[in-house]
Amino acid sequence: MELDFYSSMNISSSALSAQRTRMNLISSNLANANTTRTPEGGPYKRKDAVFAATPLEGSFAQTLDGATAQHARKVEVMEIVEDKNPPRLQYDPGHPDANPQGYVAMPNVNVVEEMADMISATRSYEANVTAVQAAKSMAMKALEIGK
Repeated sequence: MELDFYSSMNISSSALSAQRTRMNLISSNLANANTTRTPEGGPYKRKDAVFAATPLEGSFAQTLDGATAQHARKVEVMEIVEDKNPPRLQYDPGHPDANPQGYVAMPNVNVVEEMADMISATRSYEANVTAVQAAKSMAMKALEIGK
């Protein structure tokens, strides 16, 4: 199967979109690291994106012969899931959400893990920006050949 300029851009753009979604979730997790009340009740629950490799949609002929489904894959966010870990209990008897024993149910967000995930998402995003720039550069060089 031949991958053209647009296929490589489609693959990289899907990865950029997925990493942007991941960064938005990480930002939300960090912003709500101390949120003890939500509309659903209880503390905020950490959210994470589930990625999946899906076939790259190509031309109608490629789809018919199955070539695209065998090789090139793009990334998609299949779902956003809530972390199932229980909230951490913090002793603070003066807090309005404290239970009778004085413990407050805090979100299950670990700031250090979120920062590590943010670095990983940023690096993945940067790698895909580099891939897009490389494809663009190759296309420009190919156009210069005809001069």
